[in-house]
Amino acid sequence: MDLDVFVTAHHPEWDRLDQLLRRGRRLTGAEADELVTLYQRTATHLSQLRSSAPDPALVGRLTQLVARARSTVTGTRRASWRDPVQFLTVGFPAAVYRSRHWWVPTAVLSVLLSALIGWWIGTHPEVQSAIAAPDDLRRLTRPGGEYETYYSSHPAASFAAQVWTNNAQAAAMCLVLGAFLCVPVIWILFVNVLNLAVGIGLMSSAGRLDTFLGLVLPHGLLELTAVFVAAGTGLRLGWTVIDPGPRTRRSALARQGRAAVGMAIGLALVLLVSGLIEGFVTPSGLPTWARIAIGVAVEAAFLVYVYVLGGRAARAGEHGDLDETERSAELRTAA
Repeated sequence: MDLDVFVTAHHPEWDRLDQLLRRGRRLTGAEADELVTLYQRTATHLSQLRSSAPDPALVGRLTQLVARARSTVTGTRRASWRDPVQFLTVGFPAAVYRSRHWWVPTAVLSVLLSALIGWWIGTHPEVQSAIAAPDDLRRLTRPGGEYETYYSSHPAASFAAQVWTNNAQAAAMCLVLGAFLCVPVIWILFVNVLNLAVGIGLMSSAGRLDTFLGLVLPHGLLELTAVFVAAGTGLRLGWTVIDPGPRTRRSALARQGRAAVGMAIGLALVLLVSGLIEGFVTPSGLPTWARIAIGVAVEAAFLVYVYVLGGRAARAGEHGDLDETERSAELRTAA
């Protein structure tokens, strides 16, 4: 793009748009239509400049001009109680549903890898010896050992808050660090897989795998699902850097990034539920079958929430992104 030619060709339109905006509400019907047309053209010009010939001063001027025009055309939007309701019933489940081709394979592969590593640890005493000394292993796995007392080692409320904070941080890291070509997300996911596998392997070698699963499943089903959703979304964000599709890389990454921020908020709420279960249900005196049933019921409710509400919203065109009027202008490129 020849920037001088571009500016010469279009600056009269920009000046005319600025003139109409300065007049505020004192516009005729024809002038209002002209303002809308000029706003759309200027938004397209801004997108072309960002992708082809970025000039900081000119981009800054047009960004302000487009923002003013958007505010005039669409009106000032005020937040209301409907926004969180819309997010929880439409935006968030739709974003999770649209990411299912990333997080479902992530979940399946992670669970299989945990089971495989757990079997390897459980059937190889030399591997167990490399993890910890025999006395330490006995303290971990014996009845009333550290694997069991861990969930009742602190008051339920503070324990639930601590678990929620830690898991929410891990999920947020997966979402944010995905932009770095997926590598940090894979590492975080592997650490979680390895921690689960060690527990499976050590408790199975002690003949107490049923006890371990009875402690992990009530909260772990929903907790791990949230982690897998975060990891899958992070991987998707990283892949967008590599292959942005029909959009510019900047536009595609911005869209996925905005959706990822919304996912972080939604997953924090999901992890709050799993944290409450881990703090109050897992260490409770309920029978094992009852605790597991609670975990299964909550997990099933989340999947119904995603696949029913989210699927319906996604088919209606919801992406979990900001409304079009709240996003910066963008121009698609050829595939």
